[in-house]
Amino acid sequence: MTNLGNGEHTETIKIEQTEVNKCSSCGGNTVFNPTSGKLACPFCGSERDIEVTRENTIENDFLQALEQEDHSWDDEKRVFKCESCGAETLLDKDKAADFCSFCGSSHIATSEHHAGIKPALVLPFQLTKDEAMEKFKLWMKKRYFAPSKLVQSYKLNKLSGAYIPYWTFDSKTDSSYVVQIGTYYYVTETRTVYEDGKPKQVTEQVRKIRWHTDQGRYSEFFDDVLVKASRNVASGLIDKIEPFHLNGLVDYKMAYLSGFLAERYSIPLKEGWGDAKGVIDYRIENGIRGQVHGDVVNIVSVSTDYDKITYKHILLPIWISSFHFKTKVYRFLVNGQTGKVSGKSPVSAVKVSFVVLLVIAIIGVIAFFVDFS
Repeated sequence: MTNLGNGEHTETIKIEQTEVNKCSSCGGNTVFNPTSGKLACPFCGSERDIEVTRENTIENDFLQALEQEDHSWDDEKRVFKCESCGAETLLDKDKAADFCSFCGSSHIATSEHHAGIKPALVLPFQLTKDEAMEKFKLWMKKRYFAPSKLVQSYKLNKLSGAYIPYWTFDSKTDSSYVVQIGTYYYVTETRTVYEDGKPKQVTEQVRKIRWHTDQGRYSEFFDDVLVKASRNVASGLIDKIEPFHLNGLVDYKMAYLSGFLAERYSIPLKEGWGDAKGVIDYRIENGIRGQVHGDVVNIVSVSTDYDKITYKHILLPIWISSFHFKTKVYRFLVNGQTGKVSGKSPVSAVKVSFVVLLVIAIIGVIAFFVDFS
């Protein structure tokens, strides 16, 4: 256990299997192998195929889901909540969680929360733990402003594979808008300037803007608008390892989660739609600007009707861990599909100061030669 200096402690992360699939050869518990895409037995090495399907094309009705709470995942999972960071982990009903994989706390308790809406699609891991580790080591070597001793002296915690929840939304939109359109025009103006203390008349072209107000309608169908459904302590780093390539999504099967963690969504469906609507509204404004002809377009107002709103719950893969350096803990994530790394690392004040002084010196040299040119 390591003290973080703020009253918190971090523990070694423990992975709990989300699904037990018995090996037909030795009876051991198989886990999903990202390299082969099969269930593999870590004891005897035998593998078993997972039937890959992409048939789950049915979109779920958003308004209907708000009226009737969905507990369809309860028959497979139960919820464990971290009392420190609030993250909720989903495990098989015969499993127990000892540590939180998102903050390392040992304060884990069974939650009365339902597992909630069952995922429709999952993006299986494509990076193994060893490959994720190599990505991390390469990322670590590129921490140019980190202390020189970092690579030789950091202590790595256990690397955990976790599926993070996302929502995707579809919606047909129809918007009415009011805009101000500016058109450039030029006028000739004469002004007085002084050269060597003497006045001189200068004529020049000055750009002006002629404004007029216009209104119209804009319609667009939005497909698979992706928003996070997680508030865990690592969620701030997730944005930096995106994007995920969603063409790799397959129908959800428990086998893909075997040997990995799954996080319960902490952003509920209604709030998720609010986030998606923000993305949609931004794209609508860009669409309106592209539809209106003018040198400058200022949007005065937009009123949008959202119709046929549908959603899906999907799971995307990350590797999550942290490392110790001196007395502090630094968290990092690795995209389980692309290998992109995001994290925090210590910064050397000496290196930063050196670079700042070097930049000041270069600016000083340039200024010196400019003055004498």
